[in-house]
Amino acid sequence: QVQLAESGGGLVQAGGSLRLSCGASGRTFANYAMGWFRQAPGKEREFVAAINWSGRTIDYADSVKDRFTISRNNSKATGYLEMNNLKPEDTAVYYCAAGRGWTGRTSIGSYESWGQGTQVTVSS
Repeated sequence: QVQLAESGGGLVQAGGSLRLSCGASGRTFANYAMGWFRQAPGKEREFVAAINWSGRTIDYADSVKDRFTISRNNSKATGYLEMNNLKPEDTAVYYCAAGRGWTGRTSIGSYESWGQGTQVTVSS
């Protein structure tokens, strides 16, 4: 229903920061909850963070809490993931996703639209 495209990935040193963006088109972005997931080679895709349609309710995985900040600007139809104090274990392809509802926010199957992913590599 909504098309997504991530940008902002790259190579950074441990302790550095990156800001990922997720641009949306198609259906009204404000009607969807937005999630961020990541997947390292040979590993399962895992939940990182989610934000509801209004931006007033947020959830983080324990592994990124206090380091990452999720936000959205519905007027610009764009979601963001600010990543600080990056660690080598954060290295992965990061995906944004959109879905209706909130209770399934940590589950891949609860999202109906996905971006193509953007690579984040953190060196030691």
